[in-house]
Amino acid sequence: MAIQIARAAGNFADWAGLLRLLKESFAFMEERIDPPSSVHELTLSSIAAKAQAEALFLATVGYQLVGCVFARQQGDSLYVGKLAVLADWQGKGIGRRLMRAAEEHARGARLPYLELDARIELVENHKAFSAMGFVRTAERAHAGYDRPTFITMRKQLTRSKPP
Repeated sequence: MAIQIARAAGNFADWAGLLRLLKESFAFMEERIDPPSSVHELTLSSIAAKAQAEALFLATVGYQLVGCVFARQQGDSLYVGKLAVLADWQGKGIGRRLMRAAEEHARGARLPYLELDARIELVENHKAFSAMGFVRTAERAHAGYDRPTFITMRKQLTRSKPP
């Protein structure tokens, strides 16, 4: 069955499915990161509000939700966060396709960069984002921590050539 990537429409209502997707997809990092993921703070109403304030891109197979990413303008960048793909669907290019949808959104908004944060401990994520063209631009710490807890990565978007 074909994997579809699209921006969530105004009639999207499967907040429980989206929250489940995020929690399942982020579960692998539980024992690896400190502080805990902010995914634990999400509720049905907060995720619906997040989707109202940000662009939400979804990956579906038929009626099954298999991946997502949120995006919002932050300065001269489109900040992407909460990239998630269900474990059984990883390795099929869904994360890359979701990021490509975010890139097209950034281009449409005439933003020259994509930006994201990745936990310091998740080096495999750093490698995956590097392979997508992101470069490390900063190390930062969550409030109350005296060591870096995440890195910021940025990707410069190429300008489309005029016809």
